[in-house]
Amino acid sequence: MSEVTQLLRPLLGVSLAFAIVAAATSSRGEERGEETRPVNLKLQPLPNAGPLLNQFPEFVQPLRPTRQFGTAAVVDDADPTISVRSWRYSYHARGVIVSENRLRGDQTAMVVVHPWGIDDGQGWKSPQPAGVAFFCTPEKNAIYHRHVSQVLNPFLKRMRGSVREVIYSLPGAGDAIRKQRYRSLSNSPSKLGQLEGQRLLTAALAKYDYTAQGPPESFALSTRTPLIDYFLKFPALDAGPHYNGDGFWQLPIPVVQGIDVAQSDIVAYDGEGYERLRDFLKKQGVRHILLTGYATDMCVCSTMAGYENLRGDFNVFLVGDATLATFPASDTPKYATQAAITSASLKVMITEVEGVRGGRMTND
Repeated sequence: MSEVTQLLRPLLGVSLAFAIVAAATSSRGEERGEETRPVNLKLQPLPNAGPLLNQFPEFVQPLRPTRQFGTAAVVDDADPTISVRSWRYSYHARGVIVSENRLRGDQTAMVVVHPWGIDDGQGWKSPQPAGVAFFCTPEKNAIYHRHVSQVLNPFLKRMRGSVREVIYSLPGAGDAIRKQRYRSLSNSPSKLGQLEGQRLLTAALAKYDYTAQGPPESFALSTRTPLIDYFLKFPALDAGPHYNGDGFWQLPIPVVQGIDVAQSDIVAYDGEGYERLRDFLKKQGVRHILLTGYATDMCVCSTMAGYENLRGDFNVFLVGDATLATFPASDTPKYATQAAITSASLKVMITEVEGVRGGRMTND
């Protein structure tokens, strides 16, 4: 760590010190041997700009930045077929920076992080009386299902013919049942094969006993530090066998039923690693990612197909209102989702469902 960073850290906080280190060690385009182009990125004030993220207020609290600026397109492909109005936040600009980007659809993939098929009628259910999965209660999972049907699935249907690939990330390593049900990075089952895979998936999920244990009614606590004992013995979140039962996490987790999965859509499995996904996308000629999905603050950020991985290799646009953050202790995800999106805006471009427009691709 440099002397400057050491001096600034106690004054400016850990996050800013990290940003200084990241800026000093980042790899610029010319250092990676890539072709560059001159771009005038002068900021132009947008005094009459409206709120951001205001299309789906049930799921995302609208954002009203104090200052917004316009700048030139950051991504400006020749022969573009997709337009993406996006924004990021800069402390140095003292506000939000908006740009209109132009992408080639045949070099763009839509990635949906963790669209788990839980409590959706396919058979994989939250264990009772107290088991946890995904948004961790059946009631919160119901809000997730509304978001899938009202926001995500219509967006996927509108854009599917405009992008190279539609990819869903799911936990696990790609068991035989799901690899028959869905196209993956390494196999493409026939339509009949997928129907048989769905039958096997339904049967496997139906066989499991979703009954486990409930919260403890009594236990011994330290007289000196009872809160330490209390949270250790009765944690807020425990997805282990006591509450979920043995074998729950070995079941084949499906794509949520609210998504109309096309035969050509792909499932990428967390257990197979980011490098495999990265190499597949690059082989397809993909340069741009429209990133959506669930648990904006966790899975969309840091799992295999999260933006922390993707942003090092691709131009990532996080479609903010096509995500939901976790929202413990709250009856709505909208405030947590806004907070997670604004945090992500320090690292990736943010766009919105309404800000993405695409035409059908004219070439493969």
